[in-house]
Amino acid sequence: MTVDASGLESERHQLERSGTAERVAAILRQYVTDGVFAPGERLSEPVISSALGVSRNTLRESFQLLAHERLAVHELNRGVFVRELTTEDIADLYVVRRATECGALRRAAELSTVDLSGVEQALRDGRLAAAAENWPAVGTASIHFHQALADLAGSERLSATMRQVLAETRLFFVLNENTREFYEPFLRCHEEILRDLRRGRFDVAEAALDRYLREAEARLLELSATRTGRAE
Repeated sequence: MTVDASGLESERHQLERSGTAERVAAILRQYVTDGVFAPGERLSEPVISSALGVSRNTLRESFQLLAHERLAVHELNRGVFVRELTTEDIADLYVVRRATECGALRRAAELSTVDLSGVEQALRDGRLAAAAENWPAVGTASIHFHQALADLAGSERLSATMRQVLAETRLFFVLNENTREFYEPFLRCHEEILRDLRRGRFDVAEAALDRYLREAEARLLELSATRTGRAE
């Protein structure tokens, strides 16, 4: 199956000042992060280059960047595809997520002021999506929530690392069936974390975040094992 790139035309304005491969890769990475491009879908060169108005060479360079970030894979004589991840990938990514996100909260606790507006907006988006029973949108809001947590550290390098890690994390969401059962407990955890951050209880928020990430990892590993068993 080939990805639906129809929405990419609206992203052309981002390339007006710079049509570099890095900017193209950033747009495609965001499409992976938001679940528009799903694991196993083919990234068609002619479709995407036409939609974004960039050359094939620029697009190929962006594909190389995504492959370096483990978001895409080139298959000989078939093309470039959004990567499908393994059980080992899940475990390893959650090691990185705990270190990065919990570390971001420890750093935020050292700052004189912390802007929680991004965290608050992501939670609002999640609540609205849940009220509409739009569970894929709840998943997207969750990704934005965790990016906002990482951004609290005020470090561009840490934020950039988190963007890549969360794009990979989104590839796991194909394991679930976009249900209330999967997302609602995590939405409640988001509310708990934000409540503690507002009170300045960063250590308590960090502990809640650590529990959240361990529970999410366990759930995804369970879903991965079930999926693998069905495939066999």
